[in-house]
Amino acid sequence: MQERVIFHIDVNSAFLSWESVYRLRELHEKVDLRTIPAAIGGDEKKRRGIILAKSISAKQCGVRTGESILEARRKCPGLYVAPANYELYKRNSQAFMEILREYSPDVEQYSIDEAFMDMTGMQALFGEPVKAANTIKDRIRDELGFTVNVGISGNKYLAKMASDFTKPDKVHTLYPEEIQEKMWPLPVGDLLFAGKSTVKKLEAMGIRTIGQLARTDLKILQDTLKKQGESLWNFANGIDFSMVQPVPEMNKGYGNSTTISFDVTDEEAAKTVLLALAESVGARLRRDQVKIQVVSVSIKDNQLKRMSHQRVLPEATDVTNEIYSAACELFDELWDGRPIRLLGIQTSRAKEEEARQLSLFDDGGHDKWEQMDQAVDKIRQKYGRDAVKRASFLKDSSINKGFSIRHRGD
Repeated sequence: MQERVIFHIDVNSAFLSWESVYRLRELHEKVDLRTIPAAIGGDEKKRRGIILAKSISAKQCGVRTGESILEARRKCPGLYVAPANYELYKRNSQAFMEILREYSPDVEQYSIDEAFMDMTGMQALFGEPVKAANTIKDRIRDELGFTVNVGISGNKYLAKMASDFTKPDKVHTLYPEEIQEKMWPLPVGDLLFAGKSTVKKLEAMGIRTIGQLARTDLKILQDTLKKQGESLWNFANGIDFSMVQPVPEMNKGYGNSTTISFDVTDEEAAKTVLLALAESVGARLRRDQVKIQVVSVSIKDNQLKRMSHQRVLPEATDVTNEIYSAACELFDELWDGRPIRLLGIQTSRAKEEEARQLSLFDDGGHDKWEQMDQAVDKIRQKYGRDAVKRASFLKDSSINKGFSIRHRGD
């Protein structure tokens, strides 16, 4: 069986790099923001203005991504802060992904500025992995003007760890046989997905390096950290079986998403948006006389990092409240409190309407919701969408003004 070859490509200081290239190439400015103490930040007039990306010299001053701009300026009084430009980032991200897809059909966009590529079997076309990685890296730099790091391994986790080694504009390998030399000496806090509180617990157990974690008895880690202990032990030992999952550009299922014009930071507001999305999805399902059995929720935070989660429903449905209820449960499992700029509900396993199996645990709510949806659909078809509104939308009109729903898969 052919050994897998996985690349992880990560743009170096993406937002700052993209802003720098734009100013140099389009505005013909002389100063490259990447060469001075500079950062991309949120709105400085608001307390929640934070650092989104920083230059190497700003990092050397102690500036950290995620801290407030005020804190960053205390550390680095001469820091230049440019405002975020999300449209610019989106264009650069698309150009970046287009190049990657020329080298492999299996490209998984992990976030706006990073992706996994399955390069297994591509040696005949592009040469050995290190050569191919350098070709991709240099082409992105020469054509698009910004640099990337490429990590190479036999699985996604080790490839991502490798891309985090020395920056910028580098290619690194981290094959399973190299982890003892390259990864085990690193502090345990450098292990991906090891949060601060987890690192404190590990250090309290005397575990300070990744190698010490890898050699710790798995049962001890499971007793202390439960399922996370097992996951971190696997990662420390280079074990990861996840596959590169390319996502089609157009989702053929029924789904809606919305970009919100301001940061959503509380649960009630987010769930109001989810309700509007569920209403729209449900109406389209009923219009086409189909039902779905899988619901997924996606979130992008204000740094454009994407997260998603899905579940299979006990029965196929087209009922708004059932879709909304599943979406809320997924949201509760997924959201980590970071400010939200995009929410989406996607569905799959669509099938033509069929009789619903009776359940001993069915309290009759499904039939009532189904009748209510049908009545609302008829009123809206006759008198317009605004003829019937939920009370929750009237209560929080500011949320409704802050987003517009985009249909996908119609």
